[in-house]
Parts: sequence; structure tokens; C-alpha cells
Amino acid sequence: MLHVISSNLIPGPDLSSYCKSLVASARSRIPVAAPEDQLPYRGSIQDHVKFVTDCEAVLYDLIKEPQVQRVAKPTLLHADLHKRNIFVSDSEPSKITGIIDWQSTSIEPAFIYANETPDFATLVDDVPRTVRNERDQAMQKKKQKDIQLCAEAFEVWMKGYVPTISQARAVDDIILRPFRHCNTSWRDSVAAVRSDLIDLAQEWNALGLAGSCPYQPTQDELAIHEKSCEDLESVLSLKAWLMQTLGINSDGWVPIEEFPLVLSAYREAYEQWIEIARQAVASGDVGMSVKKAEKLWPFDQR
Repeated sequence: MLHVISSNLIPGPDLSSYCKSLVASARSRIPVAAPEDQLPYRGSIQDHVKFVTDCEAVLYDLIKEPQVQRVAKPTLLHADLHKRNIFVSDSEPSKITGIIDWQSTSIEPAFIYANETPDFATLVDDVPRTVRNERDQAMQKKKQKDIQLCAEAFEVWMKGYVPTISQARAVDDIILRPFRHCNTSWRDSVAAVRSDLIDLAQEWNALGLAGSCPYQPTQDELAIHEKSCEDLESVLSLKAWLMQTLGINSDGWVPIEEFPLVLSAYREAYEQWIEIARQAVASGDVGMSVKKAEKLWPFDQR
């Protein structure tokens, strides 16, 4: 499919123009018609249009806030700086020989990158359950200690060399999420992104923001949102469990040397999930089906 890139999607020289571009981009991603088999939590076309309109009003108020303006300096950053994209020398691992996947790199306000942390500096909570013996557990714990050191070094490096992004990382993420997710509703679902606005509306004054949030959800909207979040939370919980259990990242990447073991455990987990769905149907749960369970499964591999 060919996409026509309109001139109004090109970021302008100030925050107001930037927000205008975000909103235009968000609206351009909403299709004319939604797939017939789309899960309810993803939202209707009308839901997405309303979300973008609500988000637009919020963004224009947020860019007036000093705590946003202070961290809005135009910044160029590789936004996918993970281990798989960094090549090092075979003989000298501390020497970087190349970096790939530059296609998402762009000049953005520094606060857009506030939540960017490479996987080599991302802490994990526990040892994956695919690690089965004491020797492997010891190696995994050492790896976690190395990640802890990388995480600390990363924060120091950001503070010393990219202070604007370091300052942005200190801003409450509730304030910054609407900027990052304004144009992702169709990809991520209305249920996921509307939480950004609801959280912001509830915490507006506690966050030190002036006046009141331009988005104020009604009780009916909150009830509909709560219901639509149930399936989304099932997907997120399932995905988090798979990541923790199998030691994979959110995109499903796994080191090639661990792939055979992970794939076996992955397929076992998938069969367990489908079996849970079958049991739910047998017990009379009208909210679940094998077809729905298939759609809720977060990765492509079956």
C-alpha cells in the first residue's frame, strides 16, 4: 500500500507546530473502516477520532507548562539503541564497529526520549524460569549484576553528555505520555492510550500543572474504559509473563544460542493458554473462546 506524506506531518520550528504535526499524524493513521474481527478494546473509528481530539486539547495546554518547555530542546537520538543493533570487534568487545537501524532516528523535543533505555541497561526483576540449574542461575545473576552496572553507567553518561534528556527523565512520565502516544492509538488500542489522559486528568494538580486538565472523562466514559481494559490487561499480563518466564523482550527477540530452549517453552506456554480458553468455554464463560484466545496471544509464533 502506498502512503502519501502530507506536508502538515512535517514538524515545525516550535512546540505548537510540533503538536499540530503529531495530531495530523494521528488522524492520518486512523483508517476509513475498522476490521470486522477487531477486539473491542482496540476501539471503534469514532473512539479513535474522539481520543485524538481530546489529546489535542491536552497537548496544547501541556506545552505552556515550564516543566515541559525546559526539556523541549530539539534533540537527535538513535531511538533503537539496543544490543542487536550494536556491532563490536571480535578481538576487542569494547570497540564499537557499527550501529544499524537508524530509520527511526529523528530530531524531536528531548522529552520524547525521556523513557528510552537500551536493553543492556534495562533492569530485570528475576531470573527467567528457563534457567534450570545452579550453574546457569549463577551465570544469569552475574549477567544481571552486569546490567545493573550498565544501568548506572548509562544514567551517569546521560547526565554528563545529554543533560536535557537526563532532565526530561526526571519529569513525571504521566505528563509526557500523551506526547509519545498521541499518534499511536490505532496501533496500541484506545484502551491503552486513553489511560494516559485519564491518569493525567486525575493527577493534574498534584503534578503542579496550572488550571485544570482540558480532558475530563465522564462517569460513563470511565465505565466503558474500565470494561475495555479487561482484555488489554489480559494481553499485557500474558505478555509480561512470557517475557519474564522465557527471558525475551517485548518484541519477542531472544539470543540465538537460547532459541531452541526458549522455543520449546514458548510452544508449551501457547498450548497451555489455548487449553485454558477451552476450559473456560466448557465451564460456560461467554467472554472467552479459542478464537478470542488466539487473538489475545501477543506474539506471531504459534
